Amino acid sequence: QVQLVESGGGLVQAGGSLRLSCAASGLTVSRYTTAWFRQAPGKERDFVAGMRWSGRTDYTDSVKGRFTISRDSAKNTVYLQMNSLKPDDTAVYYCAAGVGTLVAGRTLYDYWGQGTQVTVSS
Repeated sequence: QVQLVESGGGLVQAGGSLRLSCAASGLTVSRYTTAWFRQAPGKERDFVAGMRWSGRTDYTDSVKGRFTISRDSAKNTVYLQMNSLKPDDTAVYYCAAGVGTLVAGRTLYDYWGQGTQVTVSS
């Protein structure tokens, strides 16, 4: 049984930082494409950052230079380091895992976590 469990969300002031974690069980993160998506109230779930099994990463334009996706194979965990946070980053953040290379497409992902809330105050 595959489980993805996110943690690390919270309330932070604009300009601050948070690191989200996604602990995986039932699959090996280094053999999957993994990603972070986010969903703000009343909006669709949007791609934020992704990492292919090869280690190649992609980011949506609005977070480039501020967010970094990484993984720790020993801990079987994927991370999202978020710096210089803005109020527009406020959303529920979801971790996802799947097979394929089109990292920004939601349909690629077979497994999703339950989400963690990130709130950035101005």
